[in-house]
Amino acid sequence: MADNRHAELVGILGKQRAAFTAARPEPLSARRDRIERAIALLKENGEELCRAMAADFGNRSPHQSMITDIAGTVGFGRYCLKNIYKWSRTERRKVQFPLGLLGARAELRYEPKGVIGILSPWNFPVNLSFGPLMQVFAAGNRAMLKPSEFTERTSDLLAELVAARFGADECVVVTGGPEVAHAFSELPFDHLVFTGSTQTGRKVMEAAAKNLVPVTLELGGKSPAILGRSADLEKAGERIALGKMMNAGQICLAPDYLYVPADMEEGAVAAVELGVRNMYPSLLANEDYASVISDRHFDRLKGLVEDARAKGAEVLEINPADEDFSQSNARKMPLTILRNVTDDMDAMKEEIFGPVLPVKTYKAVEEAIAHVNAHDRPLGLYYFGDDAAEREEVLTRTISGGVTVNDVLFHVSMEDLPFGGVGPSGMGSYHGVEGFREFSHARSIYTQPRVDIAKLGGMKPPYGPAAVKAARMMMK
Repeated sequence: MADNRHAELVGILGKQRAAFTAARPEPLSARRDRIERAIALLKENGEELCRAMAADFGNRSPHQSMITDIAGTVGFGRYCLKNIYKWSRTERRKVQFPLGLLGARAELRYEPKGVIGILSPWNFPVNLSFGPLMQVFAAGNRAMLKPSEFTERTSDLLAELVAARFGADECVVVTGGPEVAHAFSELPFDHLVFTGSTQTGRKVMEAAAKNLVPVTLELGGKSPAILGRSADLEKAGERIALGKMMNAGQICLAPDYLYVPADMEEGAVAAVELGVRNMYPSLLANEDYASVISDRHFDRLKGLVEDARAKGAEVLEINPADEDFSQSNARKMPLTILRNVTDDMDAMKEEIFGPVLPVKTYKAVEEAIAHVNAHDRPLGLYYFGDDAAEREEVLTRTISGGVTVNDVLFHVSMEDLPFGGVGPSGMGSYHGVEGFREFSHARSIYTQPRVDIAKLGGMKPPYGPAAVKAARMMMK
């Protein structure tokens, strides 16, 4: 990347940090104002943003975009407004006896960190940039956003809209390709948020480490959907089909593979197929069914299927209207179920991120638990069934970023629950009070009383009987 572009990024960061420092202590009303402006931006330009997303994908339902990227993010902004005063309160903390009696005080203040960078992906380009931004503003920070170059129209429109609503010392959208993203991740932010693949997350964390920048990584992984014997197959099948076909499966939390009792496999696959047919009676000309984002990603998905076929998987395409996908350049792919999968297949080794669903079977649920535990900890885990004991066995013996019971995806839409991964599926979280704290510095403040505590506690040399007595008291 040209040196002048790097200098531009450094200059924006410097301008924001100087404004942040000069404004302290900034009232909560300033934070509220920024959130309200972000909400207004989305509400007033939602339809235009939905059109831009549809153009970037080739086909993407404006109704879906309005729900997932616009309305959901506006709702989250309102949630932040509702809770900002409670989150920002100073907390009183205890001091050891008898310091409190002598007048000592301890408190914890959640203070803004400064300037926070947000590297957002293409699959939900508005939600995954403005969602974190709402809590970045709630915590009192300034922000620099770098959205994906794969959704170029949306990114350019966001840059234009943000520049009209915010000063460059408050919030800026930076556009450009991979070189810009790399330079962005190397900036000495006070915190950096990245949403994307585990592979890229490692590179972002490495770049941030050069400046000891703390990171929030929202990654992905192979999120399992486990059907218990008590599952309602028809409901489970439809919900799994929706989670796997919304946005053409290009969701970090999409169910990546299905684990079912061996004697229920036929019924489970039929239930998923029924769900597809009910929701998507056709696919190619159906505005409700999104396109795959790029030719490269489309070819990758077809490669996963062909690799599985070559290694012995049974391939079942769910094509309700018997359409000819080979004659289309719309980058649309029917939900493709893979049966008889083995762990050496690429579809069982890589995060799929598309409408391909491998199915594994078990005789006892312990097999499913052992499989999950033998692999990287997933971002999401889904259990279907009404057997409370079995549900608790699955939940208490596995580890994942989050869980939805008897559905998929929905835990991320719960505003008061933290959303994040664990291990290779991510670190840190936003949403809930935890997100506010993620973007805040928990500053400890201790106030010493007038009494000479060091002398009373035997901490002043020369050490003697008072020190011995103090040590004994501390160990009681």
